Amino acid sequence: MKLDMSKSLYEQAVTIFPGGVSSPVRAIKPYPFYVKSASGSHITDADGNEYIDCCMGYGPLILGHAHPGVREAIAQQLEKGWLYGTPTELEIRYARKIQAYFPGMRMLRFVNTGTEATMGAIRAARGFTGRDKIVKIEGGFHGAHDAVLVKAGSGAATIGVPDSLGVPADVAKNTLQVPFNDVAAMEETLSAHRDEIACVIMEPVMGNMGPILPKDYYLRAVRNLTRDYDVLLVLDEIITGFRVSMFGAQGYYGIEPDLTTLGKIAGGGLPIGVFGGRKDIMETVAPQGGVYNAGTYNGNPLSLAAGLATVETLERERVHAKLKDRTTALGQALTDMMRHLKLDYTPVGLASMFQVFFGPQPENYEGALKSDKARYVEFWRRMLENGVFLMPSQFETNFLSAAHTQQDVDRIVQACHRSFEAMMTGPGTR
Repeated sequence: MKLDMSKSLYEQAVTIFPGGVSSPVRAIKPYPFYVKSASGSHITDADGNEYIDCCMGYGPLILGHAHPGVREAIAQQLEKGWLYGTPTELEIRYARKIQAYFPGMRMLRFVNTGTEATMGAIRAARGFTGRDKIVKIEGGFHGAHDAVLVKAGSGAATIGVPDSLGVPADVAKNTLQVPFNDVAAMEETLSAHRDEIACVIMEPVMGNMGPILPKDYYLRAVRNLTRDYDVLLVLDEIITGFRVSMFGAQGYYGIEPDLTTLGKIAGGGLPIGVFGGRKDIMETVAPQGGVYNAGTYNGNPLSLAAGLATVETLERERVHAKLKDRTTALGQALTDMMRHLKLDYTPVGLASMFQVFFGPQPENYEGALKSDKARYVEFWRRMLENGVFLMPSQFETNFLSAAHTQQDVDRIVQACHRSFEAMMTGPGTR
C-alpha cells in the first residue's frame, strides 16, 4: 500500500502538533494515513487508497459520511448564518425532539463536546447534592477533564490517582472506581462513602473497552442501589445515544437515570454535547441556579441543524432495525469463521457496534486488559492493507452505518478471513 503522501504530511505535522496529531487516538505508528475525502461508507486517503470505514468518526456518523440530508440541513443553516450569540427557535425544536426519545431529560443544556457534557452533568450533580465524591466505572472514559482522568488500583473500589500529568491529586482523590458488572463492589463503595457521593457516572454499554455489555441484572441493580443510597445516576450515552436505539441504551435496557449525557450522533457529525435530566437538578444550572455553565458556541445552530436532520432521518427511515440485522449477520459470519479457523478470538456486538477481542469475551476492564493487544494491532494493520479501516485500538468499538451495504459487509468478512489466515502463518499462532 502506497502511503508516501501521508508519510510526508506526518513529517510536517510532527513539527507542529504534539505527537503530530490533534488527538492521541489518531497517533498510529509509524504514522497515520491522512484522509482526503469521504462519502457514504468509504474514505479515501491522500495517496488515493480507498477504505471501508468502520470507525465513522469514532461513532457520530450513523448515516455515513456526507449524508445528503445532513449536508442540505447544514447548507440551509449556513445561508442564515452560523453563530448568533442569542437563543434560536432551532434550540427548542431540537430539544423537544430529544425529549421525545429521552423523556428523563426534562430540562437540558446544549454544549459543544462530550467532555463538556459529562463535566456539566457532574458539576450539576455535585451542586445539587452538596457532595464532592463521584463513582465511575473502572476503565470507563467520560472525556478529558480532571475529575474523570483517573487510574484504577487494586481492590473493589480504589481512590483515584491521576491518569494524566497536570491533574491535581486533590481532585482525583474524589473519584472512586468500581469494576463493571460488579454489583457487590458498587454497593460496598456506596455504603463505605455514605452521604459523601454525589453521583455514579457510567456508560450503560462500555464503549471504550470494546464494547463490553452489561449483564442482564446489572443496570437495574445499579439503579436500585443509587436510589437506596440517595446517589444520583448519570448515564453517559455519548456513544450509545441514538446508536443502540432511538431511545438510547437506557430505553433499550429500561433504565431511567437522574441525568443523561449525549454527543456524537446527536451532532450529526458536527461538535455537540448535551446534558440533562430531572427538572429539580437542572434548575440548579445557571442562570436559574448557582451551578455555572456557559459557552460561546453552546447551542450552535450548525450543530443543531445537523443533529436534528440526523435524528429525523433515523426515525423516518427506521435505520436501527436495518443496522441491527446487518451487524448481527456480520457477527455471525465472524463467529463461524473463528470456529472454522479454530481461533480463540471472540466477536462481540450490540446494535451497530462490534469488535473482535483477541481472547475471551470480557465482563469488565480487567478482563479486557487480558486481550492480546499486540495481535489486535497486527490484525488492524492487515485489515487496513485489505481495505478496511477499523478502530486502531483493542479497546474501542467499531461501527456500521446506514451507508454500509451488504457488499461492504461481505468485503469486511473477506478481509477478516484473509487477515486471520495471514496471521496464522506468523508468530503467536492460535
